Amino acid sequence: MDEVRMVRDSYPEPAPPTAREIARAKSLLAGPPRRSRPRLLWGLGGVVAAGAATAVALTLVGGNAPAPSQPTGPVRLDDKALVLAAAEKAEQQPTGVYWHTDVVQGQSFIVRAKTGTYAITGALDEMFGWWGAKSGMGEGHYGRDLPARPVTAQDAALWRKAGSPSTFRVWAGDHYDTYTTKAQKWQMEGVNKGTDPHGGGKLVGALGMSVEELQKLPSDPAKLAEMFLSDKTIYKKEHPMGAPAGRTRQVPPAVKLHLAGALAQNPVQPKVRAGLMRAATTQPGIHAIGRETDPLGRPGVALAADDTASTWTGEYGGPKAARGTYRSRKVIVFDQRTGAMLSEQEELTKPGGPYAEMKPGFIIDYVAYRSAGWTDTKPSPSAELPFR
Repeated sequence: MDEVRMVRDSYPEPAPPTAREIARAKSLLAGPPRRSRPRLLWGLGGVVAAGAATAVALTLVGGNAPAPSQPTGPVRLDDKALVLAAAEKAEQQPTGVYWHTDVVQGQSFIVRAKTGTYAITGALDEMFGWWGAKSGMGEGHYGRDLPARPVTAQDAALWRKAGSPSTFRVWAGDHYDTYTTKAQKWQMEGVNKGTDPHGGGKLVGALGMSVEELQKLPSDPAKLAEMFLSDKTIYKKEHPMGAPAGRTRQVPPAVKLHLAGALAQNPVQPKVRAGLMRAATTQPGIHAIGRETDPLGRPGVALAADDTASTWTGEYGGPKAARGTYRSRKVIVFDQRTGAMLSEQEELTKPGGPYAEMKPGFIIDYVAYRSAGWTDTKPSPSAELPFR
């Protein structure tokens, strides 16, 4: 986005989920899906409706007969209960001696062909890295460019109608870029690539913290919120040479959601990752929005920040059709069965400007975590492309 700012001074939080709701959510996530994933409702003020802190509650009807002691009939689960249930799963994830991350990054661009406008995902790359928990265990870093591709099946149809071009010249905000449909093999040479058999043990994670420091973080959500998500703490981080006495600022919810996600994707203890998820749900301007699908097609449950406005003025040139204002929000998607973070993405809430022809829910850009976690054996990247 061009800027991040608050658009609401307050946003009421829902009542805490009951023990029965959380138990029901946990049982749902542990078992096989009983129905198809409901479609999310978009474009109603960024989250489903102003004044309602959660999206429409999901009514889930079990396909199996309940035990005699269980209540019969539909059980209503609010979206926050689903995220908290995923946090419970995050606590149960295993640890190991090698940490790894497999990260896919992409950005959407608009192709205004004579045969019809469609969207592609370009600037696509994948980075894979692993680190031994102790010095001397080694570390390795791989990278590759991924092929540009139409975003949806409808975009693919319009791309074929345009002659299935293998290159795309698109406006990237202040210049034109060209992307191709060719895939690249994993590269071990270049900036931030290669292996070091003597490395490991010195991974620097979010906020410049070492693995040892990350491993010692508390799991209590209130303590984590105070340490990383409070306006005072973030303001001090922004002024490492010393913040003006008595001064602070109201940090946008999108920034806090990003910080919580960044920390959750580091080699912290499973209980700390769960605590960060819980801490994020308590922040003003951050809301559970229910079920969501990440850019790699994986289902999950999500948190979203209040939406904000961005304007393309044409100051740096570009097509006139791209000028104007749109609104979008930051969203983090968690795996509903493991609690792992799947992606951080910017989603369109009100079309306009460069995305005037797109629909609410359109993903503007993203960072998707194909995998991340501890293993007992030395990890290696997959040769398969990450897209389904």
